Amino acid sequence: MKPPCSGPPANFSEQVVESFPSDISTGIYYGWACVGNGDVHKMVLSIGWNPYYKNVKKSVETHIIHTFKEDFYGEILSIVIIGYIRPEKNFDSLDALISAIQDDVEEANRKLDLPEHLKLKEDNFFHMPESKLVNGH
Repeated sequence: MKPPCSGPPANFSEQVVESFPSDISTGIYYGWACVGNGDVHKMVLSIGWNPYYKNVKKSVETHIIHTFKEDFYGEILSIVIIGYIRPEKNFDSLDALISAIQDDVEEANRKLDLPEHLKLKEDNFFHMPESKLVNGH
């Protein structure tokens, strides 16, 4: 079984998670992500409590669908959420969770290849000077 993403998810800090709109539904989303001033890649985003891991705080994890040559810890991660895949749910096993993540990645790949979503990959948002970032994020 091939892993769905290249490495561990990129987690946002509690401060960033708390700045998300409070009415955003938990679940799995898809969109575009950019690390630092690098290229823009497809991503799957999990917003929620991650019941399988029994989190006590809401988390936002970004799974970038790309293999990076090196760690990007400490870099600025810019994301654009395009759409919703499914609600958050618990899994009976790690294999079931991995299988669901693979399905989510496949769906994100399909949807992000649609012309209306593909054009957002080139949005100026990803290449704004740091002084123009919202809330310093």
